[in-house]
Amino acid sequence: MPKENPMRKIKIEKVVLSVGGIGDELEKGYKLLEFLTGRKPAKMKTKRRIPSFSIRPGLETGAVVTLRKGAEEFLKKMFVTVDNILKKKQISENNFSFGIGEYIEIPGIEYQREIGIRGFDVTVVLKRAGKRTRLKKIKKGKIPSRQRIQPEEIIKFMEDNFGTKFE
Repeated sequence: MPKENPMRKIKIEKVVLSVGGIGDELEKGYKLLEFLTGRKPAKMKTKRRIPSFSIRPGLETGAVVTLRKGAEEFLKKMFVTVDNILKKKQISENNFSFGIGEYIEIPGIEYQREIGIRGFDVTVVLKRAGKRTRLKKIKKGKIPSRQRIQPEEIIKFMEDNFGTKFE
C-alpha cells in the first residue's frame, strides 16, 4: 500500500464569521461577533451605489471576524446548531458556507439584551500545503489546478473529520 502524499492533505485555513446590516442593526451584529469570538471585528464598507437599497459608497454594511487558531473547536460548536447537516449547494471550490439563524442556538451561549435576536454566516476556507507559494511576495510561484480542493473532496474531508452529513 503506497504512502499518502502529505502535499494532498486538506487542512482548515480559516473560519470567517460575517454579519450584515446598516446603522443600528450593524452595531448589534458587530457586538454579536465581538461577543462570540472575543476579537474586534472589521467593518466592511460599500464600494457601489445601489439606490433601491439606499446604499451609497463608503457606507458601512457589514462586519467580519477571521479565526485561524482554535478554528476547529469553534467550528464544532457551530455544527451543533445546524445538527451537523449541510447542503451540497453550500459547497464551492476550496470553501463552504452556512448560516446560523439565531446565536442563542449555540450551546453555552445566553441571550444578550443589547444584541437581541440575530444570525450570522460562517464560511470555512480549506487549503492544501503549498498554498503560500502563490501568496508570497518574493519568489511567487504558481500552483496547479489539482491543488484546489473540489467539492467532492470537501464532502469526504468533512464526513471523516467532523461526521457531517450532506443532503
